Amino acid sequence: MSLLSVLTPPARQIDPRGMRFGAGVSAIILLVAFLTSSPWLAVLVGVNLGVSAQFGTRLFLPGRLWPTVRTALRLGKPKELEHEYPPRFAQALGSIFLMLAAVAFVVGLTPIGWLLTAGVGALQTLLATTGICVGCQLYVLRWWVPVQFAKLFRRTDEIVAHTVTHRIQYTDR
Repeated sequence: MSLLSVLTPPARQIDPRGMRFGAGVSAIILLVAFLTSSPWLAVLVGVNLGVSAQFGTRLFLPGRLWPTVRTALRLGKPKELEHEYPPRFAQALGSIFLMLAAVAFVVGLTPIGWLLTAGVGALQTLLATTGICVGCQLYVLRWWVPVQFAKLFRRTDEIVAHTVTHRIQYTDR
């Protein structure tokens, strides 16, 4: 059992290959946006990332084709499933940067808008080609950093015990 599965509330388990596929599609869309000088395409990717981050990765449109591709290529089931929260956190970060790019486009700071778009495109390309999700790693750091800070001040017993044993309770209201 990984630290992430112990510390994260229950959620869907997803096929990481689908997220990689969707990242590749959105990276291509961002490249087309840049090459055709169409900021609205970058904004559409940002809106979709935001919707997916808020409501679940099922709504990540670039990744919706993955089940069809998997079936057509007869790839079968993934070796491991992935918790949905880290990719959603990464999508939220990408959405924020693309919304900042949209603001830059609107106020006439086009080079800054394309720079922000290129950053998201580069991270999407990294995920698609290597499987490394920088935003997912940042999500995991939200537990790792406090523990390291506590170790620095020799207070690991309190933080680690609280972090590992604390369970989130859901109640119906």
